[in-house]
Amino acid sequence: MDERVVTNELLDEDIVSHSLRPKYLKEYIGQTEVKEMMDIFIKAAKNRNEALDHVLLYGPPGLGKTTLANIIANEIGVNIKITSGPSIERSGDLAVILTSLEPGDILFIDEIHRLPRIVEEILYPAMEDYVIDIVVGRDTGSKSIRVELPPFTLVGATTRFGDLSSPLRDRFGVIHKLEYYTTEELHEICKRTASIFECEISDDSSYEIALRSRGTPRITNRLFRRVRDFADVLNDGVIDRKMTELALSKLNIDKTGLDSKDHAYLDGIITKFGGGPVGLESIAASIGEEPTTIEDVYEPFLLKLGFIKRTPRGRVATEKAYKHLKKTHNTRLF
Repeated sequence: MDERVVTNELLDEDIVSHSLRPKYLKEYIGQTEVKEMMDIFIKAAKNRNEALDHVLLYGPPGLGKTTLANIIANEIGVNIKITSGPSIERSGDLAVILTSLEPGDILFIDEIHRLPRIVEEILYPAMEDYVIDIVVGRDTGSKSIRVELPPFTLVGATTRFGDLSSPLRDRFGVIHKLEYYTTEELHEICKRTASIFECEISDDSSYEIALRSRGTPRITNRLFRRVRDFADVLNDGVIDRKMTELALSKLNIDKTGLDSKDHAYLDGIITKFGGGPVGLESIAASIGEEPTTIEDVYEPFLLKLGFIKRTPRGRVATEKAYKHLKKTHNTRLF
């Protein structure tokens, strides 16, 4: 199955785009309020010569949580170690990482909501008191050894804020939600990307790409690369409005950024289930997707557009969804 172009999940092709990531706050486009707050907290920590308080970043994928963690490390002038919740399976794995940190270093844990509970409990004293307790030996011969850690900053990232346990959530001193980007901000990001690639692009072309990027920089950069492919082959590398619309049309991405899979999801609710309400499992089975993928990848943007509602009885397609798919909306009385 082909990968979705407009998915906000990280694809292999995105890995090569690290050069596109801004390195400092002044280069970071969007998330203005988060930037202003982080600038103050970072400067305060540097002035006091202390480790920055632990930071939790949450929001949909592709909005720049990893980029922001790297920027924090660059702004402070320290090293960053990057890992993820699923990759830390045992408490010993975390102990190895923590004991390798230098004073002031950043430890970035992506998908922190997926940390095993036993590993999470090791984090509590590490975050609060910069110590970990390591159990040596077995059964009656076992003993606990307390290991001092250098002051460090944990930056956690999650797409599921509600799945974090209260004890872990309460240990973060700085908590920020990253919001979807405006079309104007994505327009600026697209132009910045084009300049990095030394590619000629018209203003209306970059705006058209931004318009279809689902509020997500990761998708903006991905769409730019796909449009650039068309321009390189068909238009001597020049990205104009006509070439942009041709490429995005061939990619089946409509004016709002929805693709064929989004249309299948909405059409499934409307055609197969009379507009809803319909349960998550049922709609997932009807379009051949995993329920978690529906919940984490499909629905956040459709909810933002107002095309669906989540109700206690299930998912419901709104009148806006009917109009978008050019279907007749029948108002039903309950």
